[in-house]
Amino acid sequence: MKYSKIKYGIGVVAVIVAMGAILGCKKQPQIGGQNTDNIEQKTDSNGVKDNNSPPSSKPTSPKPTLNEIIRRATSWEPTFTEWYGRNAPDFTVTDLNDKKYTLSKYTGKTVMLTFWATWCGPCITEIPHIIELRKQIGEDKLVILGISYIDQRNTPERVRNFVAANPVINYPVTATSPAIMPGPYNLISGIPCSFFIAPDGKIKLATEGLIPLPQMKAIVEAER
Repeated sequence: MKYSKIKYGIGVVAVIVAMGAILGCKKQPQIGGQNTDNIEQKTDSNGVKDNNSPPSSKPTSPKPTLNEIIRRATSWEPTFTEWYGRNAPDFTVTDLNDKKYTLSKYTGKTVMLTFWATWCGPCITEIPHIIELRKQIGEDKLVILGISYIDQRNTPERVRNFVAANPVINYPVTATSPAIMPGPYNLISGIPCSFFIAPDGKIKLATEGLIPLPQMKAIVEAER
């Protein structure tokens, strides 16, 4: 299996140590010299699967419930809980390739909306997990949309340059003004922030903080 890692600048040690204590970036981040402009691929030399190995005799474990996944979270927490089970407000955004995405068109599929910014270290650390999630769950079951709100630090040009420098990103990304978005999406105060929307169009879970790949996948697959 291939994994991705982030190239950090001067502030890498401080960011990694702090990851266990912080859930994400707030609106006024302290960048600390981080270089978050590039993602590269890394191959795990121990990750080769032996196809001749006998199948495991262990019984398949039941999938964890959404409440169990939340209880086990250490790097993220649920947010916007009052919206759970409510219809996800509709919106239309345009990605960096001028393709329009309307949320209501994806009824019947799970949707993951991931809000991030180029200045946010935890957001950049989370991107390889999202890339791998996209590889593991097909587009027929899961829609992933990256939404990056425009501000003075996170201009459309910076978002476009970041994505161009990281062609491993395998899901659409938009550079959007929060002013065109309905609530609760325009009320986000900390990132990374994700909304998981069930196939029936209702909000299943909203999170603030970095979600590791196994928990991302478990959230997508869990029942409400």
